[in-house]
Amino acid sequence: MQGAKNLTQGPITRQLFNLAMPIMGTSFIQMAYSLTDMAWVGRLGSEAVAAIGAVGILTWMTNSISLLSKVGSEVSVGQSIGAQDHEGARQYASHNLTIALVLSVVWGVLLFSLAHPLISLFKLEPPIAEKAVEYLRIVSTAFPFIFIASAYTGIHNGAGMSKIPFYISGTGLVLNMLLDPLFIFVFDWGTAGAAWATWTAEAVVCLCFIYQVRYRNRLFGGFSFFTRLKGVYTRRILQLGLPVALLNTFFAIINLFMGRTASTYGGHIGLMTLTAGGQIEAIAWNTSQGFSTALSAFVAQNYAARKNERVISAYHTTLKMTIFFGFLCTLLFIFWGSEIFSLIVPEREAYEAGGIYLRIDGYSMMFMMLEITMQGLFYGTGRTVPPAIISITFNTLRIPMAIGLAALGFGIEGVWWAVSISSILKGIVSFIWFRFLRKRILL
Repeated sequence: MQGAKNLTQGPITRQLFNLAMPIMGTSFIQMAYSLTDMAWVGRLGSEAVAAIGAVGILTWMTNSISLLSKVGSEVSVGQSIGAQDHEGARQYASHNLTIALVLSVVWGVLLFSLAHPLISLFKLEPPIAEKAVEYLRIVSTAFPFIFIASAYTGIHNGAGMSKIPFYISGTGLVLNMLLDPLFIFVFDWGTAGAAWATWTAEAVVCLCFIYQVRYRNRLFGGFSFFTRLKGVYTRRILQLGLPVALLNTFFAIINLFMGRTASTYGGHIGLMTLTAGGQIEAIAWNTSQGFSTALSAFVAQNYAARKNERVISAYHTTLKMTIFFGFLCTLLFIFWGSEIFSLIVPEREAYEAGGIYLRIDGYSMMFMMLEITMQGLFYGTGRTVPPAIISITFNTLRIPMAIGLAALGFGIEGVWWAVSISSILKGIVSFIWFRFLRKRILL
């Protein structure tokens, strides 16, 4: 199939690495947008970081919704390639892009209109809240760029061409890193400058994807960027992507309330710790997510081609790599948490609070890796519902657990323990669920 890679033949470990490394790089780059903003804004003080962090939870929700088309693309396009269905691959690519555009416009208008009531949930001081509202309204107008780029990333991953999103996203990150200090300090736009830097970078990334597919590599012999939606393709995309989008969106909503709880017990320092700490944790998350996405794309093609022995071999290889990385993250977070946090916010009070967060979170790292690996395996076989059930169930438990532990005298640390314990439970249950269904899935 033109422009696509066949993953049903050849050395498994090398194919996984070739897929995973660019995906990991792309994930790091996407995470680095927020991390770069926080790092520069951190020089303005912890209050400015709190404003960016409040919006960060909402943009996390945005990225979660965009996963509908990204995962829908990866699995539907990957399985079409594995089944040698060229027309199906083209149709799924067009449908995913169209769905991404529609979702982005609806969601962007919603957040722009409801910026004030949404930010008020965090109970921030009025000056901080106003900065957060301004930041949110700027970035919400860039949502079409974000959603369409996410769909293009999924299409390329499903086709085994994960290097393309890496190069394009890397271009956007470099631009964002250059514009951040220029807009924030030279133009003296403050937190709004960080928002406009991200807006510009996301627009460039989207345009680069369009140029790549139209002029450099016409995937699958070419396909329409947007199309009139047909029921058979739309239903399959929703079946694959909706559970993933829902679980991640729900996770973001839970974090919205966790942010409110952190603000209640720890003030703006508590909210800053949760959001900035989450960005640091995302380094570990995105590394394992890279391998998980590679596993999903690999499994999608081989599962459709009925090569189950390659599926199991890839799963074992991925699990060994992610668990080992989780162990390294545990050591870093437990023993050098404050030092790591100080790279983001240099204020003593902030990085000492952040060090406590990372130490507690560090105990869950290997279990988080286990959960994400199992997600990739489930997604590749087209079963996106079990990870959604597991994630929604245990993420929901975070809120009563956090309130209960805080009320018992743990204070703000009770919120951090709720995050860590729920991650441990998700990893354990994900592993047990797959072991129970293994024979039914891989006959």
